[in-house]
Amino acid sequence: MIVNDHLTMRPLKEEDMQPFWELAYKDAHPEWKKWDAPYFQHQALTYDDFITKVSAQYLEQDDVYGIFANERLIGTVSYYWEHEPSKWLEAGIIIYDSTLWDKQYGTPCLKAWITHLFDSMSLVRVGFTTWSGNRRMMRLGEKLGMTLEARLRKCRLYQGEYYDSIRYGVLREEWSH
Repeated sequence: MIVNDHLTMRPLKEEDMQPFWELAYKDAHPEWKKWDAPYFQHQALTYDDFITKVSAQYLEQDDVYGIFANERLIGTVSYYWEHEPSKWLEAGIIIYDSTLWDKQYGTPCLKAWITHLFDSMSLVRVGFTTWSGNRRMMRLGEKLGMTLEARLRKCRLYQGEYYDSIRYGVLREEWSH
């Protein structure tokens, strides 16, 4: 899937596993994890453990695509079913390299991913969940014209402070990208 002249997204292949491991699983305390649901534990894995225990959930899957900038893996987009029988789907995006944050990678990629999800599935709504400590994701939802649908107050504890859980969503008929 071509996003623009330097960004593409596609399912991850075997040759992507080493760079993906380096971005997502090599470090015990990566910078990206401070923003991506940091209240859930992240565990570093050796490359061998990653390949034997985890890689199959990423390899050639429809629910996770790699984001490539000039053919270099920089992140992922994904979705999961909150409740598949009612077509309640949540999407996500991670740009792992912090030097690329606020450089206009996330907006076009999540926009293309949501469009892809609406085009390839009979969905009524696409949403994402973040937390009030992640201002970038909240701003991304707003930039894409998504609606702030829920704010569950003080239900995420991180480093001794409570944060809100935040849900953004967009209905098919509202999506005009």
